[in-house]
Amino acid sequence: MYAVVRSGGHQYRVAVGDRIVVDRLAANEGSEITLGVVLLHQDGENSACGAPYLQDVEVRGKIVQHRRQPKVIVFKYKRRKNYKRTRGWKQPCSEVEITAIGKARGS
Repeated sequence: MYAVVRSGGHQYRVAVGDRIVVDRLAANEGSEITLGVVLLHQDGENSACGAPYLQDVEVRGKIVQHRRQPKVIVFKYKRRKNYKRTRGWKQPCSEVEITAIGKARGS
């Protein structure tokens, strides 16, 4: 059983027990969350695809930790013009462990 969810502008294929790294979520470490919008749900031989998303299926997970991605370096350079610029950043992210995929609570 797996699902495709959208979180932070990205799509992730998840199954129960998977750990995914998503853009930083506004919740504390160890807290239970419901991940974004479910676009597709595959359960054995049954498959459901949303148009644009599924309302009766939800993906629940637990935030394992907040951290930052490895540093990204951006270097701009123009030859013979004495122009060099170096910028860099570490993208904040959250590691989420998927605990359940199933019917939405309240439906």
